[in-house]
Formats: sequence, C-alpha cells, structure tokens
Amino acid sequence: MGYVKYPVAHLDKFCMEAFTRFGFSESEARIITDVLLLSDLYGIESHGMQRLVRYHKGIEKGTIKIDAKPEVIFETPVSAVIDAHDGMGQLVGRAAMELAIKKAETAGVGIVSVKNSNHYGIAGYYAKMACDRGLIGFSCTNSEAIMVPTFGRLAMIGSNPIAMSAPADPYPFFFDASTTVVTRGKLEMYNKMEKPLPEGWALDKDGHPSTNAADVLQNIVAKNGGGIMPLGGSTEKLGSHKGYGWGMVCEFFASILSQGVTSNSCMKNGKSGICHGFMAINPSYFGNADDIKAHFSTYLQELRESPKADGQERIYTHGEKEIAAQADRLKNGVPVNENTVREMIDMANYLGMDVKAYFGDFAANTSSKMFSGNY
Repeated sequence: MGYVKYPVAHLDKFCMEAFTRFGFSESEARIITDVLLLSDLYGIESHGMQRLVRYHKGIEKGTIKIDAKPEVIFETPVSAVIDAHDGMGQLVGRAAMELAIKKAETAGVGIVSVKNSNHYGIAGYYAKMACDRGLIGFSCTNSEAIMVPTFGRLAMIGSNPIAMSAPADPYPFFFDASTTVVTRGKLEMYNKMEKPLPEGWALDKDGHPSTNAADVLQNIVAKNGGGIMPLGGSTEKLGSHKGYGWGMVCEFFASILSQGVTSNSCMKNGKSGICHGFMAINPSYFGNADDIKAHFSTYLQELRESPKADGQERIYTHGEKEIAAQADRLKNGVPVNENTVREMIDMANYLGMDVKAYFGDFAANTSSKMFSGNY
C-alpha cells in the first residue's frame, strides 16, 4: 500500500475543519490539530493522521464527549488530580500540563494526574510544552491493555508510553517511547500495509509468537488473550521484565495516583477510562538553570562525538531524528498511508466536508468504508 504526500498546511486545514464540524470550538480544534501534526512532523506516523479514525469512532460511540469540562478534584501547591469527564485527551492533556508548569514555576515542581480521559496523542507533546518554557517535562499515559506481562498470555497493561524533554543546545533532549516493543498503532499500520509483523513484536491468544497483525488486533479488542510484548520481548533474557516494570511505573503515575481506571479495565462499559500523568520540574531549584542546560548540552555533544561502531557514521541523541523529520516534512510534505487517506475521506463525507477540495482525484477513485469499530 502506497503513500500520498500532503503539505502541512493542507492537513492542518483539514483537521481544523473536521474538529470544528464535530462541535469543538476553534481553540479546542487548534489544540487537537497541533498534537496530531506534531506527531506526523516528528515522523511518529502511528499517532498522527492515522489516529483520526479512532477519534471519529470515539465521538460517534460517545466514549469521547465533545462538551466535557475537565474538573480539578484534588489540589495542593505542587500537585493536582483532574477528572476529564470523558473529554478529548488532547484538551485535558494540555490543561493538565499547563497546571503542572504553573506549579513548577512557583513551587519548583508540579505533578498532575488525570482520570476518565481518552487517547491524548503522543506523550512527548506535553513533555515538550514544559521544555519550551525552560523546564524539565514528563508525561505518560495508560491505554487499553495491549501488553502481555512477562510469562503471561493475556494483555493486562497498555502501551504506557513515557516521555521526557529537557532544555539543551543545539536542540532539546526529547525522548518519547512506549514500554511495549511497539505501539498498537504500529500493528495497525502493518495491518493497513498487509505486511506480516516482525518477529518478536506480538503474541497470539495462547501466548505464542505471532506475525499476524489482524489476528493480534482482533484478539486485543475481544480480550481473547495475546497482544504486544513488553520492551525486551517475552523472556527475561533480553529484559522483558524491564519493559513490564516501566509500564507499571507509567500506570502508577497515571491511573493509581488519580484513582482512575487501570489499563485492564479501559474501554469497557462504553467508557474509555484512560488516565494520564504529567510532571514539570524547575531546574532553577537545583542551581543556575543556564549552567545546568550547558552541562547537559556538553554531555549530549560528547555522546554524539563518541567512537562509532564499525560501519556506523553517526550517534544520535534523543530528539535529533525528530528535528530532522520535521524539517523534511515542512519542506516536502507529510507522507500519509493511502488507507489512512481513505479513512480521512470517510470522516469528511460523514461531516459533509468538500472531499474533492482536500483529496482531488483520490477521493473520486475510492468509495470503500475503511474503518471499523476496532480502534
């Protein structure tokens, strides 16, 4: 399955119109769109336009409530718990990190945990928010259970990504990764491309290795067993217990501190129940912030300049590839999988948008409904 390249401004306009037609205000649509576009600009395809079908179905089914108003239900000078009341994840996510940043700027640290939310996009967006303000940012989220714990055969933990970003020169440190070998979105992309999964990614319902993306995804939705392996695979030999443990660290900051729904109970009884965790740390509470930034920048440069393995020309530090991907996509456009484009066309038709204005001849040549309820 091929790809179509679209200018960033084109995708921006499409998302803004789509989300305002769904009923979000222009400022709310702006936040949701920015999170999605940053993902595609950074080359994180699984969480960009590919995620639109999830939001479409969530709004249709009522698991995402457009008029939800997040509520702070517990607060101290350095912490807070927010009930999202089933709202859009990006909206409560930005509000929660803004609150954490405000606390960090006045008290040195801000920690906010959120419950009763929905998918919020890439965790790194929120960590970057703090970094852009000169702070150290952290964010994590649970999700519907897709991770099979070490020695298990039933998914019990989400992809549970953890992101951290900190100021540095010539570009910030930016780390954003799931605690599973890959995210569910990666399986969905392989399914769209009708390609077998690489060995070491997933397990079937009996806990055996599987390369069948469609079967693994179906088992996750039906909760039949199987799912994605923790970072490190399915055995302790390569560190499965470490990915499993990091997934639990995320779970603690997201669903346990908020007393929300744990991953194994997400997406049940007509509710998403997803929970998030956010933290902002003010480096000036540890000394001179500029000196700390310079110290970190020096170490990152030493890493990049350290000896390379045979056949390798470059060592990357976290965030470099994202900056390069962003520069390329701003100049040359964002590649979007053709099946994702079809999902966007379905959504545009549903919303009464001018499909041909966005997708031209591609829209005229496709008529199949691509999405199902399995998101």
